[in-house]
Amino acid sequence: MPSDLTADLVAEPRDAARSGPLRGTDRPLADLFDVALMDLDGVVNRGGAAVPHAPESIAAAGRCGLRTVYVTNNALRPPAEVADRLTGFGVPARAADVVTSAQAAAHVLAGRLPAGARVLLLGGRGLRQALTEEGLTPVDSAEDAPVAVVQGFDPDLTYARLAEATYAIRAGAWWVASNADRTVPTERGIAPGNGAVAALLRAATDQEPLVTGKPEAAMHRESMRRSGARNPVIVGDRLDTDIEAGYRSSTPTLLVFTGVTTPSELLAAPPAHRPTYLAADLRGLLHPAPQVRARPEVGPYAAGCGGWIAHVDGGELSWAADRGGHGHGHGEDAGEGAGTGEGADADAGDGLDALRAACVAVWSAADAGGAVHTIAADRPEGCADLVAPAGTP
Repeated sequence: MPSDLTADLVAEPRDAARSGPLRGTDRPLADLFDVALMDLDGVVNRGGAAVPHAPESIAAAGRCGLRTVYVTNNALRPPAEVADRLTGFGVPARAADVVTSAQAAAHVLAGRLPAGARVLLLGGRGLRQALTEEGLTPVDSAEDAPVAVVQGFDPDLTYARLAEATYAIRAGAWWVASNADRTVPTERGIAPGNGAVAALLRAATDQEPLVTGKPEAAMHRESMRRSGARNPVIVGDRLDTDIEAGYRSSTPTLLVFTGVTTPSELLAAPPAHRPTYLAADLRGLLHPAPQVRARPEVGPYAAGCGGWIAHVDGGELSWAADRGGHGHGHGEDAGEGAGTGEGADADAGDGLDALRAACVAVWSAADAGGAVHTIAADRPEGCADLVAPAGTP
């Protein structure tokens, strides 16, 4: 595909988000930002049910002044349908509060194709509506001579529709994928996502799609354009989409453990996948973020958080109780004022302090070229199931 069609659409890695990984603050996160650019699947809902604590946490953050805009890589439903589903879960939402990867894909196509151009649709009603709103013409057959193929998540895809997309791409149509998420969380477990379908088409066509969803620049620009955010935080459950989107755009991020990412995956995260803040669920928006401090007196790869010190020595990660009182302070925002948000109890713990300390210790070792291959058997709360990033002996 000519470079003028893809210029500035694929976000390249850049320096870490301006706040860095696992930053602390004395104020609730809801007090620090104007808009939460919030993922849906695995963060607000799982399939047809709300994630526990999500509706009330979003409402409480709103009362603190943090507006929520729902940014989803799932292109299946139009924004009004997404908002209706959310309100059915008890989550406050309007159609204008929803930004989808279908909108991002359609906006990119419309910016590079003539008005009324025919685009073969391999997706659901959300993509169809987005194409129409951008002045493009959705078609369903390669015989309609489409100039592009747009592909988004649709659980009702058939072999016949996949074949039509394959014919069109092989005939020279520009292939745009709304997102590359390999999986999607449902109430029954983890199911194939749009990236899995893209892998099938890639094998059938020997072509690569332009991806417009998170973590790519097109999706972040669409989110900022539609939300009007000036000081946003990205909230999500995926390291390779939500957190990497923040890294690429220098936007602070909050990772929650209600979706696909596990503590072991976070422990093994490369720099682009390390969040600014960490919480068990969306209640983390209502609390200060614990500070993680380097503890050089313990060792070169040691960090403390709360009542725990994590230490990497000789390739082994271990913990010790912090009896020196160093781990209870907060971070770089100290002195900006006490927390005023609902539920903003500075002493409220979420059981993740030992994990926070472990991540910083392991990341510092990894960045210096050291591998962690063993984790001590005596482990604190929240770390019982951790697996060593380099594999156990």
